[in-house]
Amino acid sequence: MLAYTYVKKGCFRLEHKPVPQILSPRDALVKVTLAGICTSDLHIKRGAVPRAVPGITVGHEMVGVVESAGSAVKNVRAGDRVCVNVETFCGDCWFCRQGYVNNCTDKNGGWALGCRIDGGQAEYVRVPFADTGLTKIPDGVTDTAALLVGDVLATGYWAVKIAEAQPGDTFVIIGGGPVGLCAAACARLKSPARIIICESRPERREFAKKFMPDALCVAPEELACLTSSLPRGGADRVLECGGTAESFAMAWRCARPNAVVVVAALYEQAITLPLPDMYGKNLTFKTGGVDGCDCAAILELIHCGRIDVSPLITHTFPLSEIAEGYRLFEGGKGGVYKVAIRP
Repeated sequence: MLAYTYVKKGCFRLEHKPVPQILSPRDALVKVTLAGICTSDLHIKRGAVPRAVPGITVGHEMVGVVESAGSAVKNVRAGDRVCVNVETFCGDCWFCRQGYVNNCTDKNGGWALGCRIDGGQAEYVRVPFADTGLTKIPDGVTDTAALLVGDVLATGYWAVKIAEAQPGDTFVIIGGGPVGLCAAACARLKSPARIIICESRPERREFAKKFMPDALCVAPEELACLTSSLPRGGADRVLECGGTAESFAMAWRCARPNAVVVVAALYEQAITLPLPDMYGKNLTFKTGGVDGCDCAAILELIHCGRIDVSPLITHTFPLSEIAEGYRLFEGGKGGVYKVAIRP
């Protein structure tokens, strides 16, 4: 089969590999019907993910059809259309039982697919712990509508969930990229007073306005004045999806006292926490890898029409042209948001 492979820092390559085999009774083999390119894949390419293993097939956003399942798999069977979860988790350890699936203690727990074990930018993918790692796609939900559920949409949903929002809160989303807009779409479910999306690139602000016409889209230089004029002196919930030192600074500065700041971005460099400057704001920070255990709930929201992030998928390439898809995605030009790959 064809598989896009992490060769070394700065080098991905399309290679021929054997079709994966089931290695455990809890595994399933999935024929990939649509995969996505994620910014996290670019982090691997740039050498910013030390745990990524050279030689693995990259890709952790994919949907497909179950080809075969191990003898211990109960929730899916051959022929089921499924969404693949970015997180691999056993469901049995203490962390999994608390819902902290990103911290599963199994050797393959957490972000394994496309990082430490072969992922899904390929024709087939082996999914460990298939009962927790695969979610059936409801009838009527297309592959395109389901593609982002297992990772980027799960991240947005998780960020809103741990922000502990109340109806009438003001959300500020730092970063109008795919994660930011998925977070904004999920924030809308919480009946907020307002959603403010802060994005530095004009073309992305225009895209965000069309995607979420009920949100206010602003440039970074406009944010401080806007949030300081809010009734409580700042945002109640801030979701930091930018991933830079500048976006982190904006996130905590635009928060009201006693607000919750969720850091959902993956950073390539260390960030300094300026505690003297923050003193007295009494902020709560929440951060980490997504606990992607709500895929079934997200798919149901899509099925009933409450969330639709399919407009974020702006380009689709065949697997044979995946290098061109990466070139477009990495360059960020031509109105690209998310790139889908069809094996």
